[in-house]
Amino acid sequence: MERITSFCVDHTKLKKGIYISRVDGDLITFDIRMCEPNVDEPLDPKAAHTIEHIGATLLRNGQYKDHIIYFGPMGCMTGFYLIVKNLEFDLVKDIVKDVFNQISKWNEAIPGAKKEECGNYTYMDINKAKDAALFFIHSPLEYEYHFLENN
Repeated sequence: MERITSFCVDHTKLKKGIYISRVDGDLITFDIRMCEPNVDEPLDPKAAHTIEHIGATLLRNGQYKDHIIYFGPMGCMTGFYLIVKNLEFDLVKDIVKDVFNQISKWNEAIPGAKKEECGNYTYMDINKAKDAALFFIHSPLEYEYHFLENN
């Protein structure tokens, strides 16, 4: 079997930041790397779940909601994938920074955190989500148009 593209990326070279992971026609997948792989402490799964709920809600209700396809955590718990349609890289960087800034200051109920709305609705931690968002936005970030390299 062929290795998938994301496993061909040298994760020892990735830093915290926002990267283009892949381009499929007019869909662009962004790698929002909140932690330096295999260096920083990975995201707490409860924090990631909380960030997913708040982030997806903000993105799908924001100015560019018609361009948002998907927002969700990476299995390795070092960040998130954001799939957008027809948005420029510099604009997405600004959108991501704004969303994580809003998460760091979140004082409302967590969206979708009810039994009827989520299959694991108690598996959330707003304080760890805020801390993770602050860790991401208050540190130097790399911004690269492409990072995929076959190694």
